Amino acid sequence: MKIYLDNAATSFPKPKKVSEAVYDFMTNNGTSSGRGAYQKAMESDFIVYECRKLIGELFNFNNPKNVIFTSNVTESINMVLRGMLKENDHVITSSLEHNAVWRTLKTLEKEKNIEISKVKCDQHGFTKPEDVKALINNNTKLIIFTGASNVIGTIQPIEEIGKIARENKIPFVVDGAQLCGAYPVDVKKDNIDILTFTGHKSLLGPMGTGGFIINCDYNIDPIKSGGTGGDSAYEYQVDYYPNKLETGTLNVSGICGLREAIKYLKKEKIENIYEKEKSLTEYALKSLSQVQNIEIYGPKDSEKITPVISFNIKNKRAEEVAHTLDNKYDIMVRAGLHCAPCAHEIIGTKEIGTLRVSMGYFTEKEHIDKLVYALNNL
Repeated sequence: MKIYLDNAATSFPKPKKVSEAVYDFMTNNGTSSGRGAYQKAMESDFIVYECRKLIGELFNFNNPKNVIFTSNVTESINMVLRGMLKENDHVITSSLEHNAVWRTLKTLEKEKNIEISKVKCDQHGFTKPEDVKALINNNTKLIIFTGASNVIGTIQPIEEIGKIARENKIPFVVDGAQLCGAYPVDVKKDNIDILTFTGHKSLLGPMGTGGFIINCDYNIDPIKSGGTGGDSAYEYQVDYYPNKLETGTLNVSGICGLREAIKYLKKEKIENIYEKEKSLTEYALKSLSQVQNIEIYGPKDSEKITPVISFNIKNKRAEEVAHTLDNKYDIMVRAGLHCAPCAHEIIGTKEIGTLRVSMGYFTEKEHIDKLVYALNNL
């Protein structure tokens, strides 16, 4: 039996109804949304609308028009940052960002001369909200934070940072790639202005789906122009959501699968998923600590991390260990920098990377036992 422990990259397996929904739509409907008044096109419209509504409900948000669909969280982050930041603006971000945020900011630094301030954190990835506040200046136009590190799992103090942003009338954007579906997120309680998400990780949906929720009145300029299915005689991009930011044909088959995934999450309840994954993380931390010559990075506290654990085995390259686990023991883990060199700077592994195991809702304790057995037999 193959054991999959790379859920932070993409969740697997998916609920059966997700793939069935994609197949059924492509086989029995297959029409574009917003592009026709015939029955099947209207059915596509409803699928997209219902998915917007369900996503909003999952994060305590009740305006489906402000749920924008993209192809993934990276596109969402690009659309938000490029659509909001102007020449010479100042941005505050964490020291743990994924390249989806960090590369986009660095590109804008080169293109628009924006100024970037990284908030310091400790070696376990903990950020103090007051350190965010200390970096705010007269030209701070945006604060963007990862909800949780994809390398060491550390959950950031989103609610407190959001409160600081609100008090200073600064848009607060959260990269929810590692949080959404795995941890209870409430855009109102957590003071989130814009929540970006991807469908294929803990939301248990198909690849090629993602988006963001706009829980604020801040303007986001479109970075693309084209057909929206409505107001076609108007020569410019329309100025209302969601059409303003959704150009071209939507991935309706993927959205159909995502809709079923959200229904599944609502049925199972995020709180229950969080508790199971927290229990798995605690078990994995205890079990991995028994492995010979292991160094585990991050908080080592299941209450403070998502189900992500990075480690190395002394005198063994992460890539070699991952290769052996896959080829000899049928265990799939990730090795390298995980597209987040900023986080590796914090834990001192930028030159060597780490092995990363990430549990999901369908991971079982016996999978962890087999991983520990394999690591002790290397």
